Amino acid sequence: MKTPKLPERIICLTEESVELLYLLGEDWRIVGVSQFAIRPKEVKEKKVVSVFTHSNFKKVLEQDPDLIIGYSDIQKDIARDFIEAGQNVWISNHRSLQEVRDYCFTLGNMIGAGEKTLELISRWDQKAEKAKAMAKKRKKPLKVYIEEWDDPRISGIRYFSELVQLCGGVDIFHDLSHGFLAKERFPEEERIFQQNPDLILACWCGKKVDIESIKKRENWDKLKAVQNNAIVELPPEIFLQPGPALFEEGIDYLFHLFSQY
Repeated sequence: MKTPKLPERIICLTEESVELLYLLGEDWRIVGVSQFAIRPKEVKEKKVVSVFTHSNFKKVLEQDPDLIIGYSDIQKDIARDFIEAGQNVWISNHRSLQEVRDYCFTLGNMIGAGEKTLELISRWDQKAEKAKAMAKKRKKPLKVYIEEWDDPRISGIRYFSELVQLCGGVDIFHDLSHGFLAKERFPEEERIFQQNPDLILACWCGKKVDIESIKKRENWDKLKAVQNNAIVELPPEIFLQPGPALFEEGIDYLFHLFSQY
């Protein structure tokens, strides 16, 4: 019998697995990526075989993959089709920062890079602890409203909310962030007015944020964040990617932003 081997032809249906494989120096294993994978910039050299909600079935199979990696319940139909075609599929559903770390550790071990992945996670942990310590020095709370979508309005997913709080912000809908499905994160407008956030972080998945439309919402001119023009668009490739980007750039990005308020 042949010696057992690790996956060598990987299709990445979302971006977090792509970035991790590049960080580990294992990007040579990637034979297909999502159209939305833009980190690191070298990923543009890889063949695009999917978007988030569907894949080019024929193009994926032409790559002769030995592992297809995806994310979330939204890709369950994609996963089913590839499983029926005899493919090895791994769909993760991590939602918290701890689960992001666990996901990276699992993937790193799947390709034989467990030790290097632990070193990477250790660096992230050191950065997180430093940010947490510095955030405690804030003189007053910074109330933040996170908006991931405008119609219907969706507040921040758990890892996004946790990152905001780690860096010294107070997510006014942190309790909703634990909802597994997007429909569990529909914020009540009345509560937004009650909380009166100091800062609005808008990060819409799949389209550019229309800041002017936010300002023009009925009665939103009464909000402190709108009055102070404290509405900031964040890059989704960093804050809506449940992977390395949260630690590699997200912490620094938010800490620098919060220091201005």
